[in-house]
Amino acid sequence: MTDSVISVLLVAGNRIFREAPAKHLHKRGDFRVCGGLACLSDVSSTVVTSGANVLVLDSISSKLSNFSIISDVRRKAPDVKVVLIDMDENSDTFLECVRAGALGYLLKDASATDVVAGVRAVSRGEAVYPRQLSIHLFRAVSQHWTALSSMRVRLDLGLTRRQQQILPLIAQGLTNKEIASHFHLSEQTVKNHVHRMLRRVGANDRLAMVDLARPGAFP
Repeated sequence: MTDSVISVLLVAGNRIFREAPAKHLHKRGDFRVCGGLACLSDVSSTVVTSGANVLVLDSISSKLSNFSIISDVRRKAPDVKVVLIDMDENSDTFLECVRAGALGYLLKDASATDVVAGVRAVSRGEAVYPRQLSIHLFRAVSQHWTALSSMRVRLDLGLTRRQQQILPLIAQGLTNKEIASHFHLSEQTVKNHVHRMLRRVGANDRLAMVDLARPGAFP
């Protein structure tokens, strides 16, 4: 068997979902189906011993394990690429797969050509997923970095949750009175928050404080 041959292990509770992809992959000269499993119990050990390059899973089996099987395989066999074939277009399932470490996400109505091309692309380290789901991936990444940025402000500058909420409004140029109205607080309460924030970050004015909290301001 040459290095150019892609070894694939198939896991699906439904026999059809194991045999149909296997049939199409067998027709190509650059694939070898090294096994087909109906349950998840022996997946990790089988992946290691089978020499598989790509693991193809069905979503039903994966959901039963809360996608931990994907993480487990990636931990025990980091060079193995994982593709999940989902029964329906589900953004939550898609994102869970990405978080667990899958590189490929295909739908059950994908053509045989699409499945073969997807497995081949994933074996090269490329990510494969339906174009219509890309917006969910971008949103998840954006939310993740927003949360990290907020956490960094809290940890590095020591601001309270309310002070973190006030900071973006200060950056927008809002006055204490406008910020108080936004949060239904008294103007004096906001003034006290701002005073403590300036002292906490070691800034002389509001502009300097915002500058210290901007992305990239911390080493």
